[in-house]
Amino acid sequence: MSLADLAHLGTERVGTDHPALHSMAIGKLVRAMNENDQTVAEAVQRELPSIENAIERIVERMAKDGRLIYVGAGTSGRLGVLDASECPPTFNTGLDQVVGVIAGGTEALTSSIEGAEDSKESAIAAMQGLSLNPEDCVVGIAASGRTPFVIAALGAASEKSCLTVGISCNKESSLRNFVDCIIEVDCGPEILAGSTRLKAGTATKMILNMISTISMIKLGKVYQNLMVDLRVTNDKLRARALTMLTNLMSVTESTAGAALDEANGSVRHALIILDRKVSLQEAQEILENHGNDLDQILGKDV
Repeated sequence: MSLADLAHLGTERVGTDHPALHSMAIGKLVRAMNENDQTVAEAVQRELPSIENAIERIVERMAKDGRLIYVGAGTSGRLGVLDASECPPTFNTGLDQVVGVIAGGTEALTSSIEGAEDSKESAIAAMQGLSLNPEDCVVGIAASGRTPFVIAALGAASEKSCLTVGISCNKESSLRNFVDCIIEVDCGPEILAGSTRLKAGTATKMILNMISTISMIKLGKVYQNLMVDLRVTNDKLRARALTMLTNLMSVTESTAGAALDEANGSVRHALIILDRKVSLQEAQEILENHGNDLDQILGKDV
């Protein structure tokens, strides 16, 4: 990438509001960074139509058992892996339903792997390793909008007729030439020039939160505003599950606990057990007969 190309990117511009960070007091630096971050939500808001379009198309494919696959390098890759790793405990997704791919592999999660973001070959190999199918959705994340690893991965995904989505923090990015849906958030220059783990990273995380959370809501993983498919794997999550059951069913904690145990930790099944006063097997049958839709079951004759 030439110096001229680099200078063209909004994420690489040198801002003029705080030209002497090195001489500022800590209190002023804290306030300056906080003020700088206030613009992120507004920048994301300007892209809501593009985000909505992408999510609609992702949900359509995931409803047909397609996967949501994030691909990125550096901070972008780590954010994708982070979002993917939160889906199983939060929404009880399968380990391969939401996938994060980072240039350089798992070692790159904690270390900088030199040259990984420039390797088109490793991107193609990573996509081949996933055995992509046409219902899969591949989301390429690149703050610069030109990362070779990401673009090569998207190209490989397009060859398999996957839905391709690009997330960039630069307008008119190279990424838009390789995707079906483009999301380009203009956050302006970083307070520390070129450090895209700051505003660009925050914007990216906000968008990934929307993509995964809204997709799971529309796929039936949420009831009301509650995580009824969470995995009860520790004391905190068990307490959260019991709170949902006691509040929704107006039962005691001990009654909720007994139902949760009978349901093998499934809040969704425990709700049916409590509501219909049935066994786990009967609760499973009721859910299956109603498309797993709690709204059609709770408090109604079924």
